[in-house]
Amino acid sequence: MTDLSRAKACVQAHHAALARATPDTVAEALATHMTPDTFWRGMHPFHEQTGPDAIATTFWAPFLTAMSRIQRRQDIFFAGHNHLDEGGGTWVASMGHLMALFDAPFLGIQPTRKIVMLRYAEFSRVEGDRIVEQALFVDLLHLMAQAGQYPLPGMTGAQLVQPGPMTHDGLLFDDQDPAVGQATLDRIHAMMDAITAANALPTPPAPEDELARDWHDDMIWWGPTGIGATYTIDRYIEQHQRPFRTQLGARTFNGHICRMAEGHYGGFFGWPNLTMDCTGPYLGLPPSGARADMRVVDIYRRDGDKLAENWVFIDILHFLNMQGLDVLAQLDVRAR
Repeated sequence: MTDLSRAKACVQAHHAALARATPDTVAEALATHMTPDTFWRGMHPFHEQTGPDAIATTFWAPFLTAMSRIQRRQDIFFAGHNHLDEGGGTWVASMGHLMALFDAPFLGIQPTRKIVMLRYAEFSRVEGDRIVEQALFVDLLHLMAQAGQYPLPGMTGAQLVQPGPMTHDGLLFDDQDPAVGQATLDRIHAMMDAITAANALPTPPAPEDELARDWHDDMIWWGPTGIGATYTIDRYIEQHQRPFRTQLGARTFNGHICRMAEGHYGGFFGWPNLTMDCTGPYLGLPPSGARADMRVVDIYRRDGDKLAENWVFIDILHFLNMQGLDVLAQLDVRAR
């Protein structure tokens, strides 16, 4: 087996163990495929944890208590060597939804006893046959919206349960041609370079021209709840890029933890990716004047020589919490 195959097998076994776990056994299930000191990153309010016991106590046991009959509805699965790691660390990405019956309160979100589909993106670093590092992004605002408890004034894009790739070929269980993955990574780098260049110019190119270099005109940007999804370059500019660039100032790029690609799929995450001043009304909220971080996942599908789809996860609850708005605390108060 190649190292990518071994890493994929490890993560698949990890997912299978979680599928069998209960709130009482989930720490043991995690320990089967994680090291005792696995470093885990989770979105607000979970943050950073070390080891299976802490990960189970913080996220998985409460989640399994609230949700019944959980299914992992995976849409994208790929592996690669971290472009940012001189040692070539091996990572596996998984993305899709955790589908369940929402039967008990979770983080102050009240149960519906109906199906919910929680968006997730997960990056796992594997050494040998164990996960040594993992980041799990879950779109909690997406869960609130499905439960009828969306806490923000609105969003510029569309709110919906998001599908996987249009091509239905995102589950790369077998190793792919390395040249194809390199072409995907090269296109992701070119897209990032275009953003950097545009930000540095006193007179940047028109957004339409900047995006047309790296994106198909019918691009789909599957954004996080709070911003929403957009379709086509023009609507992406209107419903995400323009508000983001005009209402958030002094943006600083902090880098990524992992950036990789395999086949026609690639992506990255940071912790945080960006820090910015909240200078204008954003997410339907008034300007806070505070400086806040965005922890972000981007997963891409390349079609030919351009990018076609982009799934985005942002830790918006953390972003708002840094500005003094504790969304979960407000939900808890309302539940009482």
